[in-house]
Amino acid sequence: MYKLLPIVHILSKLGVLFAALLLLPAGISWLFGDGLGMQLTTISMLSMLGSFVVWVLTAKYQRELKPRDGCTLAVVLWVGFAFMAAIPMYLAVPEITITDAYFEAMSGLTTTGATVIKDVDSLPPSINFWRALLQWFGGMGIIVLAVAILPLIGVGGMQLYRAEMNGINKTNKLSPRIAQTAKAMWGIYVLFTLVLWLALRLAGMSWFDALCHALTTISLGGFSTHSNGLAFFNSPMIEAIIACGVLVGGLNFANHFQAFSHRSLREYWRDIEVRVTIYILAFTIITGTLYMWAIDFYSLPNAFRYVAFTTISVAMATGFANADFGTWPLVLSLWLILLTNFLSNAGSTGGGIKTIRAIVLFKFSLREMTLLLHPNAVSRVKINGNPVPERMALTILAFVFVYCTTIIVFTFLMMITGLDFMTAMTAMVACISNLGTGLGNVGPSYTFGYFTDLQKWLCLFVMLLGRLEIFTLLVLFTPAYWRK
Repeated sequence: MYKLLPIVHILSKLGVLFAALLLLPAGISWLFGDGLGMQLTTISMLSMLGSFVVWVLTAKYQRELKPRDGCTLAVVLWVGFAFMAAIPMYLAVPEITITDAYFEAMSGLTTTGATVIKDVDSLPPSINFWRALLQWFGGMGIIVLAVAILPLIGVGGMQLYRAEMNGINKTNKLSPRIAQTAKAMWGIYVLFTLVLWLALRLAGMSWFDALCHALTTISLGGFSTHSNGLAFFNSPMIEAIIACGVLVGGLNFANHFQAFSHRSLREYWRDIEVRVTIYILAFTIITGTLYMWAIDFYSLPNAFRYVAFTTISVAMATGFANADFGTWPLVLSLWLILLTNFLSNAGSTGGGIKTIRAIVLFKFSLREMTLLLHPNAVSRVKINGNPVPERMALTILAFVFVYCTTIIVFTFLMMITGLDFMTAMTAMVACISNLGTGLGNVGPSYTFGYFTDLQKWLCLFVMLLGRLEIFTLLVLFTPAYWRK
């Protein structure tokens, strides 16, 4: 028990920060007069008070975190903060259950974007803003934010950073100190958000809609303020801006950092991960457009508009839709669902396996075929000119194996609970990749609201697995973790 108290101490500090965030939707409530201002303020104050009391009581247990402490903190934080985030929804949304409120909160924090709310338009503005804000903070990671602006935490930031951030090389830092790294990333994150907000407002959205969509675009979250999503606006200009925002959010923020530092867009093209991403997106958009036009599904201009936007949104694990791609030919829909597992870059706000992992495995596969023909050849796999250690390849292989196994196992579990194969399988892909929408009865025109409580909790677990890149959570279930 005493070994957990240092983690509880850190959680209490982060709890004060997270509880303070509720003052932002409270301000939106007072601004729009939706009647929830006092309620949200009260929840925020009580949560801050409770967290502060725990902070003071556990202050003497403060110490440097160990690697296993970082994993524990990351998991407990996401589970606990999702519960805190669910309270306003449970109290403000009529007829919503505790499970539904927790599902919505976890979907927001993990930037999954799956929703159980059928009539989003009827939600109070403060709750719609809260949903968007959860995705925005979850996109880069609340822990990284805390490391950036709470030096009073007093623990080594690297343990937190490695447990929270995604990608294959979690020891690379953009600057010597982890706090400076986090600040740099958040500075870029905020800048892109502000640019998106202004651009969407100029494109015709209201200030409120533009803000909410800017928050959920850069985070690759996909929550909208309207039940029909972007189809509500029916604006090619808005769709183009959001597509650009999704692409920015789906690229490695280290590349953004380098591009800003060197004031050159060439920094992006020097990264093989970016090049492969652009090539695959371009290939899918061109072939998909021509295919949909050839079968007379759309006119050529409409085919390009809908295929281009949907490809970028789905492939980068965002989930925005300007058309119901579930009604498209199955070969194209399944191709997009496949891409959502791979196309987000490491170090981005997206989920899934990540492009760089697929590139590494592909290169190692080519090397093995070369060695079959030339057993004595010396061949090393390099990424951007740097050799890839054999251990890293094994780690990636293990990750991909567990990722795919998770989809298979939970697909069967969902089918046992009564779902058809297409709905079950794509729902699991949507949750683990943090896409938020699939095919069948979880397509863009549907919600997860008709799922049973058991099915929702299975989805919740898979969302968390995907957001924490599986091992951070699964390590808690290994015997080695609990040994002294």
